[in-house]
Amino acid sequence: MPGDVAAGIAAPVALTERDPHVDAGRLLAELVPPPRFDSVRFSTYVPDPAQPSQSRAVRALEEFAAGLGGPAQGTARRRWFRGKAPERPATPGGIYLDGGYGVGKTHLLASLWHATDAPPAQKAFGTFVELTNLVGALGFRPAVDALSSHRLVCIDEFELDDPGDTVLVSTLLARLAAAGVRLAATSNTLPGKLGEGRFAAADFMREIQGLSERFTSLRIDGDDYRHRGLPQAPDPYSDEQVTAAAARTPGAALDDFGPLAEHLAKVHPSRYGALVDGIDAVFLRGVRQVTDQAAALRLVVLADRLYDREVPVMASGVPFDQLFSAEMLRGGYRKKYFRAVSRLTSLAREASRLA
Repeated sequence: MPGDVAAGIAAPVALTERDPHVDAGRLLAELVPPPRFDSVRFSTYVPDPAQPSQSRAVRALEEFAAGLGGPAQGTARRRWFRGKAPERPATPGGIYLDGGYGVGKTHLLASLWHATDAPPAQKAFGTFVELTNLVGALGFRPAVDALSSHRLVCIDEFELDDPGDTVLVSTLLARLAAAGVRLAATSNTLPGKLGEGRFAAADFMREIQGLSERFTSLRIDGDDYRHRGLPQAPDPYSDEQVTAAAARTPGAALDDFGPLAEHLAKVHPSRYGALVDGIDAVFLRGVRQVTDQAAALRLVVLADRLYDREVPVMASGVPFDQLFSAEMLRGGYRKKYFRAVSRLTSLAREASRLA
């Protein structure tokens, strides 16, 4: 029968049956570029010839990485926050990659992490959400202590839509900068601003307040590379096709969309990475449009973890560009929803080979 498990292949697991527990030590150890970006380097970034800002950003980041070769100057740098400011160092204390979706900011940020001449224990890479989860797991002071010995901390997808979390992370970065840690960050242009030639740098600099003068902003123009010359996302499959493909795919997880969305409410987002440990492909039946904002935000985090791990997603139901309502795509969290749609569309393309 089409739903039978193929010979020699383990039956698909259900994410709804998993309840992982993650300790603080793992959260710290996982502050490295995700598997998707293990092998990226500045040399593997392919600038769009029509966008010279992309090549300029690569050169600037290579110079920034070269300036991080020596030991952190924590004692000297701490004086910046005590009144008298000494001369600005040749290498800026922080760098901010400013641009829209899919221009390769995460690729460049991960390349900076790889290019920095320091052992992994002295450099950290995580998303804004992962950083807030770390503070929640460790507490603010222990998190500062854990990261203060680092030479570089990279924050991907700095989020400006939650005032509480923004203040928390901004304060954390101020403490790290005072300890001599160099910082690098990215965030996304709001979709409504893309056509206006306006980027998020002003918003970012305002939110980090006292740190803003220590950041150099690199503008990166361009189109979403995930859709550059690529076909539209494949149409959803039938429930029967999804079930059959899951049965013949090693390392598969097969779930109905509704129960999975409910299960995510019972698992802290900091554990979504552990939730998909060992999963090579995700199969979803009955994807439907989400109208609850809390559920939608949880799906955004899950999409990020799947994308980081290059886990293809094959689904039935509504296509992923209809996952969030038009009202949500106009609201305050639209940046996250557009990112999730872009990433899920990319993973759906990758899943076409499983059909």
